[in-house]
Amino acid sequence: MFVYLGIALFAGFLLANQNPINAELRKNVNSPFWASTISQIIGVVFLGTTSLLLTGNLFPSAEFIQSHPVWIWIGGLLGPVYVTSNVFLFPRLGAVQTVIFPILGQVVTGVIIDSFGWFYAVQIPLRMMRVLGVLITILGLLIAVVLPSLNDKAKQLEPSSNLLPWRLWAIISGSFMAIQQAINGHLGFLLQRPIQASFMSFFIGLIAIFIITLLTERRLITRVELRKIKKWNMLGGIWGAFFVLGSVLAVPKIGAGLSIMMALLGQIVGSMLVQQFGWWRSGTYPIRMIQVVGLGLMLVGIVCIKFL
Repeated sequence: MFVYLGIALFAGFLLANQNPINAELRKNVNSPFWASTISQIIGVVFLGTTSLLLTGNLFPSAEFIQSHPVWIWIGGLLGPVYVTSNVFLFPRLGAVQTVIFPILGQVVTGVIIDSFGWFYAVQIPLRMMRVLGVLITILGLLIAVVLPSLNDKAKQLEPSSNLLPWRLWAIISGSFMAIQQAINGHLGFLLQRPIQASFMSFFIGLIAIFIITLLTERRLITRVELRKIKKWNMLGGIWGAFFVLGSVLAVPKIGAGLSIMMALLGQIVGSMLVQQFGWWRSGTYPIRMIQVVGLGLMLVGIVCIKFL
């Protein structure tokens, strides 16, 4: 069990490192949509190559596809929805709310999935200690993410706009991420090949994000923009691939809710280290004690959820 807790934690850590890499990629290609598409292409190539080398297979058989429900394939569609949503949420809600509301949706939806065993996830009864653990985890999250950002004068919300629909959509988009992890976990269980399941999720997601990019940008990426892409910009797609693979491995073993919380913990730790050391050409911001306190509370909450 501890192995899968570590896998989920490390997957979240890698996802945190993906963000500054993709931010640099976005500058080079002058488009958040094309940056997401390129990152997705790299992930597909990486997972596809790995799947061929390890299993000799790329796509499932026609018999497998026909004998299982359609919903096992929609996990790959939900990731691009989440990524695209953040593009629109950030200028309206600001940096902090764009992080907090989706995470709230992920945590709550993950616990609900576990409680009812949706998508064939491991069913875990909703005991009082589990509810307390969720509340403590959310409190730790707020302390680690929100309090250090209260003095951030750079965040600016749209004036005289009704933010409630955008906040609700932010929660829903976070719920999509939790559902994606649960579905991908079940797909990996059915295929008995986590690498192949991860590839299929990324491949379906690539089709979705490519269509979104063409409809939004109404142009193809230029050769000049492609030449600006640095070799290390490609790591973002690989880290994203490892995050999906981590979910496929961890969810069937420890449940969707705990996998999501461990991944979130890894994301926060990873983000703090990226800022502390300025990795991937990001800005340097020292870790604050209040962030360490928040992480400690999150760990207490996770212990309550899983072990008490």
